[in-house]
Amino acid sequence: MIASPKAVLALLLAVNILNYVDRQIVYALLPLISSDLRLTDAQAGSLASAFMVVYMLAAPPIAWLADSRGRKPWIAGGVAVWSVATGAAALAGGYITLFLSRTAVGIGEACYGAISPAYVAERFLQKHRGTALAIFSLAIPVGSALGYVGGGKLGMLLGWRHAFWVVGLPGLLLAALCLLLPNDPPHEATPPALAGYREVWSVPTFRMVTFAGAGMTFALGGFAVWMPTFFHRSWGLAVDQAGMLFGAVTVAAGIVGSLAGGYWSDRLRRSDRTADLFVSGWGLLLGMPLAAASIGAPSLPISIACLFLAETMLFLNMGPLNAAMVSVTRLEKRSMAFAANIFVIHLLGDAASPALIGWCSDHFGLTRALLAACPALGLGGWICLAARKGFGRDADAAEAAA
Repeated sequence: MIASPKAVLALLLAVNILNYVDRQIVYALLPLISSDLRLTDAQAGSLASAFMVVYMLAAPPIAWLADSRGRKPWIAGGVAVWSVATGAAALAGGYITLFLSRTAVGIGEACYGAISPAYVAERFLQKHRGTALAIFSLAIPVGSALGYVGGGKLGMLLGWRHAFWVVGLPGLLLAALCLLLPNDPPHEATPPALAGYREVWSVPTFRMVTFAGAGMTFALGGFAVWMPTFFHRSWGLAVDQAGMLFGAVTVAAGIVGSLAGGYWSDRLRRSDRTADLFVSGWGLLLGMPLAAASIGAPSLPISIACLFLAETMLFLNMGPLNAAMVSVTRLEKRSMAFAANIFVIHLLGDAASPALIGWCSDHFGLTRALLAACPALGLGGWICLAARKGFGRDADAAEAAA
């Protein structure tokens, strides 16, 4: 049995890294897939949208079932489902079958993404929660980078089909290890699904944090899909070079940004209980012009430098924003809160942005399409800072109801 909080965090961090590897590898392979299957940019972007639409629709009912019946089986089962679905993409004979495999990945990852943050957070005291969730969120840059770098390399060495097999099957081992996690007993006070989600959504700070996350997700989701292709087209890099470059920048900036965000939010919280929102908001506001500068840079070195600074700023919020959601949500509805957050941020964010950017790229060019997504980051930052006003009231209400 894996019982200690640090051991639980270590295992679920490893699983979360694989989560993002399997999610992002398709984007590193897009030039190869598009050439082989003769996809338009709109079709290629819709592969990401297919994943996100299913992911966001599956999360709310799964989270309610997990809160009411126990989380561990859903975590282990979700890992197994998305791993099999990732490997199955190797068998795709065309756009439709590849599209369906990505939707299946969305179902599996919804089981994990809606449940695991709350599962981790509840094993740490509030004063350490920002750092714990920041460490857990390191999977986003690390897993994404491995997906881009490994995907590009595997695609060039083995072909895109074999690349899916290589990254998909190890998840079955991690799924088995998840069965050793401590049992998380169901909450008897879990309300009916619709009533529970209405109550979660009635919290003003939760709504604002979610809308801020939607702005960030709209831009970041589009960048995650299209930046390797941007480097390939704009700077003439090979597929594996583009994936390695974007992956290396993402992992370096992600580690620095995530750890710095968790550290500073925990440190500032001693004197300002809204520190999570302060750090997140300013990170998004500062990241917006830096992201635009990276896309419009006159040279590759300047583009890389601006991208690193932009991603460092944007990754500051990975732990703090989740910690803020936990603080304003009652214990028995935290998985439901994360599920509601997933639904809205992807509905308004990257369920549409990859395909929309692809459509704009077909008509106006990829550079202009990516630049048009940048203002969403500034909007998210402004909403985060505005949410500070009511945070104390909502956090006190959640604590009193515990």
